[in-house]
Amino acid sequence: MSYISLSAADKSEMLARIGVAAVDELFGCVPEELRLGRDLDLPPAMSEPELLAHFDKIAGRTTYPRYLSFLGGGAYHHFIPAAVDALSGRGEFLSPYTPYQPEVSQGTLQVIFEYQTLICQLTGMDIANASLYDGASAAAEAVLMAQRLNGRSRVLAARSLHPQYRRTIETYTRNLGLTIEDIGFGPDGRLDGADLAAKLKNDVCGIIIQSPNFFGVIEDLPRAAEEVHGRQAVFIVAVAEALSLGILEAPGKLGADIVCGEGQSYGLAPAFGGPFLGFMACGKASLRQLPGRIAGQTKDVDGRRGFVLTLSTREQHIRREKATSNICTNQAWCALRATIFLETLGQAGLRETALQNMHKARAALGRLTRITGVQARFTGPVFNEFVLELPRDAAAAAEGLRAKGILAGIPLGPDYPELQNGLLVCVTEVQSRESIERLALGLEEILR
Repeated sequence: MSYISLSAADKSEMLARIGVAAVDELFGCVPEELRLGRDLDLPPAMSEPELLAHFDKIAGRTTYPRYLSFLGGGAYHHFIPAAVDALSGRGEFLSPYTPYQPEVSQGTLQVIFEYQTLICQLTGMDIANASLYDGASAAAEAVLMAQRLNGRSRVLAARSLHPQYRRTIETYTRNLGLTIEDIGFGPDGRLDGADLAAKLKNDVCGIIIQSPNFFGVIEDLPRAAEEVHGRQAVFIVAVAEALSLGILEAPGKLGADIVCGEGQSYGLAPAFGGPFLGFMACGKASLRQLPGRIAGQTKDVDGRRGFVLTLSTREQHIRREKATSNICTNQAWCALRATIFLETLGQAGLRETALQNMHKARAALGRLTRITGVQARFTGPVFNEFVLELPRDAAAAAEGLRAKGILAGIPLGPDYPELQNGLLVCVTEVQSRESIERLALGLEEILR
């Protein structure tokens, strides 16, 4: 279990329990001449992230080489407090599967209820579920939900939506009679308003955009919402980097009808690609079409507060023709970690972490664009990711930096042929000024 230090009150209580007035009394049997008589020669105290980074550096000297990573694109490296591992690793949280029997599952159901409450607060929506696998499947389920809400046959998807999200949506809808059509992006990296206006007709059931989008650019949600609602379509906002909600206005307050996305940034390590945590939230009016499980608060026959599964529109719970989804999990353990993470940081801590991401990304962008031939590809505002336009093929540059132990970012050419020289770089709070400088010096050398 990760180390958590004792407070002065903890120590006093422990000493009182064993009947000792001070810690020194515990060593009374040790002869005075054998005692050290001074403080240990240790460096000054460090914060938890600094201490873990220090031990990680020491371990790197004797184990395996470590890569400096600036990868993002839907999977983000954030600091996870030790409390998340310590609490989520307890057996009573790891062993339960699903809370079908509320009388023996109150702890799990309460966690799910608190998780849903946190998601509602972050997204600005009324209702949230706890039953989606990851951000890509959440986006696909949101599109299916939009079609159920108004029965139309076309969906508009921003090209700046995560490419894997777009492919997942296409897979889900391939045999359902839904047509998926792309909306382009402009020089600022945001949704192309003219392209949206041209394609937004009365047969569109909904539009899905991502903010911050795959290029890291923050979208103008109110403008898009006005256009979409003018055609009585459903406005879906996907959030692949959930930490951005610590500083950006909640999408629900900016006109979103459905907010979905990936909660991996809340206490889940990238871990070679999973497990991740999809989330979805909507307004009360759409509650009956929300897929998956919902935990609700109630009272028992004695008037005591309790928690139950309610309004679950899965095939296991209602007639198949009325089911909204066959999702068969509640991702409860991942939701537990997200809940512990968010409640450990609190509102102020989440905002501070988000601010660190934003400031460090801006500092890195400024440093990297001072390199000859390197410039920002888009002009729109960014959170913790940005696209660099390199003077040569981005994949070749990334491979050269990999040989130097640096994972510099994601080359965009495979998904966006027009951005062959584009490199998507992510900078989070775990990156130091020294690591950013190392990336800059490595890129300068590669581009000579």
